[in-house]
Amino acid sequence: MSNHKRYPVLARETRVTDTIKGSRFISTAARVVDAGAAGEFVRRIKDEFPDATHNCWAWVAGPPGSTALNGSSDDGEPGGTAGMPILTVLLNSGVGDVAVVVTRYYGGVKLGRGGLVRAYGGGARRVMKEAPLTERVFYVRMEVTADYAAVATIRRLAGKHEGVVDAEEFGERVAFTVDIPEEFVAGFEDDLTEAGGGKFRVTRLKSS
Repeated sequence: MSNHKRYPVLARETRVTDTIKGSRFISTAARVVDAGAAGEFVRRIKDEFPDATHNCWAWVAGPPGSTALNGSSDDGEPGGTAGMPILTVLLNSGVGDVAVVVTRYYGGVKLGRGGLVRAYGGGARRVMKEAPLTERVFYVRMEVTADYAAVATIRRLAGKHEGVVDAEEFGERVAFTVDIPEEFVAGFEDDLTEAGGGKFRVTRLKSS
């Protein structure tokens, strides 16, 4: 189950191709995190297929189903027959931070409004089904300072809470820089308090 602290995203750019009544539809999906990244992706696909009849697209930034940041375009197809069907697929895909461009090479046979909706929505649905997924995790970077005797404890507790040790500095005391998933930060701090009896100094540095 996804939440705002972690959710499914595309692991890599993915493409599928369909031919419908002579028209070729090339659907490309990619991970994007904001409007700027979505725009760059759309421009790149248009540059790749400059002779295409249409490059219709939609994107959603944020958690799956979020409607706060999104966009779409019919790119010359009849209004509502391309961009909106693609966007509808993305909003219902269970995947966040995603954009799809469906490129069409016209094959000489008109599909009609219903046919276009099915073609563009179907292309988006197919490419999303084929795309491998990973997970976007929001981390909080923390610094933990303690005596040398506590090194093993810090590493163990970081691992327990799915943390990643980014740096270790050994001076008069040892200082760890640790990235902890946001939902586990409180538990990590509680465990350090319990294990260290106040001997650990913990500082939250930033979120990412």
